[in-house]
Order: sequence, then structure tokens, then C-alpha cells
Amino acid sequence: MKQLTAPLPQETTASLIGRVAVSYGLETSSLRPGWKWRSQQPRHESGAPRADAEVLLNAGGRRLLAQLCGVDEHVLARALPSWNLEDARLPAEQDEAPAAVWRIGGAVAGPVAYGCRLCTVRRTGADLPVVRYMPLWFRVCIRHGRWLLDAEADQPFEYLDVRNLPEVAAAQRRWAGVARRAVRAGAGPEQVFALAGAVVSRWWDQALGWERETVWPRRLHQVAGGDAGPEFEWWRIVGRDTVVFPEVVAVAEALLDPAMAELVWMDSGGERPRLLPADGLFCRRLGERVGREWLGPLAAADHGGPLIAWMGGIVRRRRTAGRPLVPGYADDPWWVRREHQPVSMAGQLRVLGKEKRAPGSGRMWRSTVSAEQRMLITETIETAEEQLLQLRGVQTGPTADVARRLLRGLGHSAGLIENAWKRTAVAAVNGGVPLEEVAQWVDMPVEVLQKMLMTSGGREDSG
Repeated sequence: MKQLTAPLPQETTASLIGRVAVSYGLETSSLRPGWKWRSQQPRHESGAPRADAEVLLNAGGRRLLAQLCGVDEHVLARALPSWNLEDARLPAEQDEAPAAVWRIGGAVAGPVAYGCRLCTVRRTGADLPVVRYMPLWFRVCIRHGRWLLDAEADQPFEYLDVRNLPEVAAAQRRWAGVARRAVRAGAGPEQVFALAGAVVSRWWDQALGWERETVWPRRLHQVAGGDAGPEFEWWRIVGRDTVVFPEVVAVAEALLDPAMAELVWMDSGGERPRLLPADGLFCRRLGERVGREWLGPLAAADHGGPLIAWMGGIVRRRRTAGRPLVPGYADDPWWVRREHQPVSMAGQLRVLGKEKRAPGSGRMWRSTVSAEQRMLITETIETAEEQLLQLRGVQTGPTADVARRLLRGLGHSAGLIENAWKRTAVAAVNGGVPLEEVAQWVDMPVEVLQKMLMTSGGREDSG
């Protein structure tokens, strides 16, 4: 007997097929032979099927699914973002037999997350997993107090409980107004959210070394069920987007505020350019807006990060008023460079899993070098990179002025690079790499390197 299975808004086609199978009392694998499959089902490295897998259908395949659902095709087209999408591997003829091809949902129509099961039960009467296309700014189920997790990661949870974190739901409610403001400012809401997310995710990576940071640890332990315990690093990966969401929305609001852009212009010296100060008005005010008055100097010192890149874009746009911005180009303040884009939860979990499974995993870099030390090395390299980028185009003007700017800039960058390689050498030796090998890599006598590292180690230990 034909069953009626209505699609849920923004559901993946693969998710709907799974629910249709259950409505007929079948396993999903038993229903799939109705289509001719042109590719293999995506799986994780563990062999488990990927929850974010998506299915594209040809015309015959769409007709078959509509019949199985008992729903008109135009209803499915409105609800399923992937319904009318095509793939070169699928036959185009209308009278072809039903055919299907597997894809990854994120590459089809945007981020994919688990749906709220309680909402699914309320709408369909069945307690079944549902996967939907859902941006990060729409992950809170307000009714049930759940943060809905990415479906692409190989981990067991569909959601995190945020009932005791009202600020998370409040941030989602506030985002609608931020998105409208972004449109009025001529920036895409997706771009603004991505930039704010990159800024705050970078702070999240640095926050392990922030003694005055108390909000995020409290939230993290809360979403971990009260205590992250020995799985702290795993929970830091899984809980990041949930924990930092209120600050992401707050930063997005701040970056869209014309008064904040004016502070950037004042910090830059306006028409008389100068280096951005460590105690600038903008970063100080930004720290206040995210509830961390102490954050300003730390944010201002992160020269290689997305926030300083945005500030530079704002200043350049002001100084080149009238010249149109090129989308995706460095002069566009909302453009997030690839190196500034946060690594996804799935990507971080894959790295963590590989390191734990690797032979001698106790000697892997991430196991032997603390997160604080890894971040210091990264920050130092990126700051040196930013300093060198500032030397572009300086070889004009009086000889003495050009030479002064070049020598000071190069000297500062050289000092940063030396600091980075010393930290790296110390970390390598402390991690069990023989001193002789490290000396060979840095082209230095063992005795000289040993003396240098002893000095560096003493300086680091003393703070």
C-alpha cells in the first residue's frame, strides 16, 4: 500500500529516501535497487556511511521517489534544495529508467546538519534521523534548546544541549537584524558571518593561553554535559561553533557599525598613515562589545589574523574612495583569505583521529607540543608575514626614508622568524627529536644549538 511521506523543509533527498524506506517497513538499502546508481555511497574513513551524503536523481528517478512518497513533484521541488540539480553522470532523457548518483551535501547546496528529532516526531510522528541544509546561523532549535551539529563529521551526536545557555538562542534571534544590516551595507550576510566566524575562531584557538577567559570554558563544559573531562580536546572541536556563536554575532554587529569603521580610520592615522597601535580605539571597543575589556590589546597584536586584514581593507577602501571593489580580492574587507578560514569540525576530528591511531602517537606533534606553543609559533610566523607584506611598494621616496623603513621592517621580521624557529627547535627537542637531527636541519653545530636552546628554554620558563 502506498504510504504518504511528506518532505521536511530543506531536507536532503537522501534523508527523505531513508524515511520513505522506514514508512514501508524496509531498510534503506532494500529500497535503493529501484534506482540505477552511478556512483558509490560516500563513507567515512572508518567505513561508516556519511550522514551528509546527498542523492541527485534524473527525471525517472524523481518520478519514482514522488510515487513512493505519495507527494506531487512540485511539492518535493519546493522542499528539497537538490531536487532539480543535475549531474553529468545521469541520463538526461525524460523517459530514461530511474537513476541516481551520490554526492556530498555540502558540495551540492550548502552546509548540512542534523534536524531536531523532537521536531521531527512532532511533525511526522516518527522518531527518525533527519538531515537538512542549514547554515551555522540557524542551528538552534529554539523550541527544544538544541544546537544542531554538522552532519559531515564522523561523531555520534546529532545535537548539543543549550537549554542552560540562553545567550546562544538569543544570538540566533539577533542574527536576523544583523543580516538585514549587512544587506543595507552592501555586503552579503554569508560574507559577514564568515568573517566574524574567522575572527572569533582564531580567538578560540588562542584562548587556551588567556587566563582571564572564563565564559567559553563554562559554556564548553556545559555542552559537554557538565564536564569535558579527559576528552577536553575532542569537546573543544565538537563544541567550538556552539560555544562561540554569541561572540560571532556580536563581532558581526560590530564590523557592520559605521562608528566602529570610523575608529579604525582614526587608529590608522587617517590621511596621515601610521601603523595600527597596540592600544587602538577600535580593538579596545571591540573587546568591550564582546564582554571582554581586556581583549583589545591581544586582538590588536594579532597582525597575521583576519581582524587586522579587515581593518586594512577598511582603511584602503577609505583611501581609494570611488574605486569599485573586486569581489574576492584583498581590498574587499569582507573577503576571508583561505589561511584565515577556520578548519571544520570534521577536518579537525579527522586529524585528531589519525594522530591517535598512528603508531607512536605519543610522539605526534600535537601530542608533544602544547596548544599554546603551537599557537605562539603560528602567530609569530603570521605576524612576520604581515610585516613583510607591509613593505610592498615602499621603495619610492627619499633614499634615507626608504632605507629606514626597509631596514626596520626587515629587521623586525627577521627577529620574528628567528623567534619562531627557536620555538620550533625547542618543541622538537622536547618532543623527543634527537638534538643532532635538529642541528642538521638548522645547519648549526650541536654545541651552539644546545647553548641557544638552553637560553631560549630558560627565557620561556621564566615567562
